[in-house]
Amino acid sequence: MLPPLAEPDHEPTSPSPSDVRAAAERLAPYLRRTPLLRNPALDLAAGGQVLLKPECLQVTGSFKPRGAYNRLLQLSGSERARGVVAWSAGNHGQALAFAGRQLGVAVTVVMPADAPAAKLTGVRRHGATVVTYDRRTEDREAIGHAIAARTGAIIVPPYDDPQVIAGQGSAALEALSDALALGLRPTRLLCPTGGGGLIAGSALAAEALGLELDHHPVEPIGYDDTGRSLAAGRRLVNEATATSICDALMTRTPGELTFSINRSRLAAGVAVTDAEVREALRFALTELKLVLEPGGAAALAAALHRPDLTEGATTLVLLTGGNLDLGTLAAVCCDG
Repeated sequence: MLPPLAEPDHEPTSPSPSDVRAAAERLAPYLRRTPLLRNPALDLAAGGQVLLKPECLQVTGSFKPRGAYNRLLQLSGSERARGVVAWSAGNHGQALAFAGRQLGVAVTVVMPADAPAAKLTGVRRHGATVVTYDRRTEDREAIGHAIAARTGAIIVPPYDDPQVIAGQGSAALEALSDALALGLRPTRLLCPTGGGGLIAGSALAAEALGLELDHHPVEPIGYDDTGRSLAAGRRLVNEATATSICDALMTRTPGELTFSINRSRLAAGVAVTDAEVREALRFALTELKLVLEPGGAAALAAALHRPDLTEGATTLVLLTGGNLDLGTLAAVCCDG
């Protein structure tokens, strides 16, 4: 096992609950307000009320444009002219590419060479430059920083940025606000977690509304770094040899900034198997009529297979992405 990371000797700048509210207002002209959904079969399986926030219906097919737009909209004119560079498993890259095209900002994205074809194609289709790397032997952040040093581009990381985190939190702010308007008060949130930006923003969103929730990060087994780090009280690193079908959640370790927010706000982590995720993908197709990608279905897998979390509770489940290759979709359908 790789050693834990050294903790930073400074406190990163952290977004506030009011930053999440401001982001939601800033993003309203650009993004969809995705609905809040219920399903009787899911409530029965979970033993409680489950509220679904389908960010797979967001532009570019994931929640990521929330953070991307919030960051790019706050660039100065000179910064926009320099362009931006990011590293991404795919969804953050697609979001930045889409937002960059709309706002006139050049985008370069560092992506794993084995990223799903749909994600690589999506980033290129929106006009961004793609630089591929080997996720087993190369450091994507080092590549991104080298590009920024050479070109002067602004770095927009996928999660470890206060404006990105605030933007991501707008998804939970919408969902929780809609739930309250329906007379429902969630007491638990299940959130697919990679670097930790979405669940950090979600925790801040709950604080903005004066709500107390148990925020559970849901990760694939082998990439449950946030859950293990919360238990240890410090950031831990995943084994380099771990594998998962949840490509969007295969981060090496929690982000420095995200973990500084999450360590005092989150409940215990939940780890799901690939088999449970596949079942969640089939459930989404057959019962919800939604196409999810594996990482986007991780929290749904937890709702279906961890009744101790959902029984008797009102649980908000974030469905974070739907960028699924047709080959993977066919394999999931046939596997059932």
